[in-house]
Amino acid sequence: MLAIAFVDRTGSGLWASVSVLYFTYVSHLSVAQVGTLAAISGAIGIAGAPLGGRLADRFPLTRVLTALQLLRALASFALLTTDNYVLLIAFSAVGGFGDRAANVLTKLYATRVAGPDRIRYQAISRTAANAGWALGGLAAAAALALGTTAAYHWLLLGDALSFVAVATLTVRCGEPPSPQRVIATAKDAPPANKPPNPWRDRTYLAYVATETVLFLDDAVFKVGLPLWIAHASEAPHGLAPLLMVLNNVMVVALQVPLARFGTTTTAARNLLIPLSAAFALGGTTLALSATGGAITATVFLTASAAAFTMAEMLHATVSWELSVALAPGTAQGAYLGVHGLAQSTQRSIGPLAVTAAIATGPFGWTVFGAVIALTCMIQHRLVREPLARTPLSVPPVTVSEH
Repeated sequence: MLAIAFVDRTGSGLWASVSVLYFTYVSHLSVAQVGTLAAISGAIGIAGAPLGGRLADRFPLTRVLTALQLLRALASFALLTTDNYVLLIAFSAVGGFGDRAANVLTKLYATRVAGPDRIRYQAISRTAANAGWALGGLAAAAALALGTTAAYHWLLLGDALSFVAVATLTVRCGEPPSPQRVIATAKDAPPANKPPNPWRDRTYLAYVATETVLFLDDAVFKVGLPLWIAHASEAPHGLAPLLMVLNNVMVVALQVPLARFGTTTTAARNLLIPLSAAFALGGTTLALSATGGAITATVFLTASAAAFTMAEMLHATVSWELSVALAPGTAQGAYLGVHGLAQSTQRSIGPLAVTAAIATGPFGWTVFGAVIALTCMIQHRLVREPLARTPLSVPPVTVSEH
């Protein structure tokens, strides 16, 4: 599964860092159209996480994963066939659905295999995935140097073929044990007490709402930076995939060491303070990138990418730990399923948030970073009492959206 993560993200690295540029220069969409396309595909993808989990409870996990990877491949191949805006939205939405569902199920597989070492495995898995992102991003940067429509088409084709390869590899994987899968029979006695319902837990729902905001770093790299470079910065367009490479190289080098600072609930909560500073710095430096020429823009854009990457790594550690610690031991799956919706929701609202920041100009990016920084502090306060009265319970199976 680590090999699958590497191959999958190598293909995604070919496409994710240039998708905005593809829709801008090949499909000739406006900034608003690109933002809307990303938002709609993200909205459809929200259903992927819970539906994927439901399917995994009813069918063998490897078969569901294989089907989802083939669905992603078909969606990518379909994008090559048209520049029609409605069809581009439809195909992107299908791909977004498959991506979110496959992401959750891949994490579920890894969690079942890793058992009690899942926190370390999660960091190692992110390292392998980001190594793939970096390789794909380097290939994308080289292809963009050609500056041709054919180069964009080849990058999208490479992404589609990577999903085919991943589906082939997934078929070869053994089905992992599922210790929490229970088959009910007519002889089963009804439970004495109903497990806690996350949809009625206002504190947990508020926590998930703050998580949705903290996941916005994803939209910065996939939508915000490429559009800002293309429309409001003097930096060369080829910088966009290189910043994605920087992001992935930093994650490969630092994710596992940083994970050590969030292995307890208290430590994870305390990381929200430096996380707040990282988001504020990322927004400020991104705003400053519009104040000078190509060299100044490149320097500040690189600094901003580094700051948002640090925020991404810190949040990955914090989110993993707190989402488990805040969930009652008798309803871990239900609670973590609700938590999984945070990143999926961000896929919808994130593109709208960053395009709004771009439309506002440098001041918009400053506000963007400040709002996320403030949300970190709100979450720091929000989880204090629930963590104090809820002992950390480590279940056999958990799912993280990171």
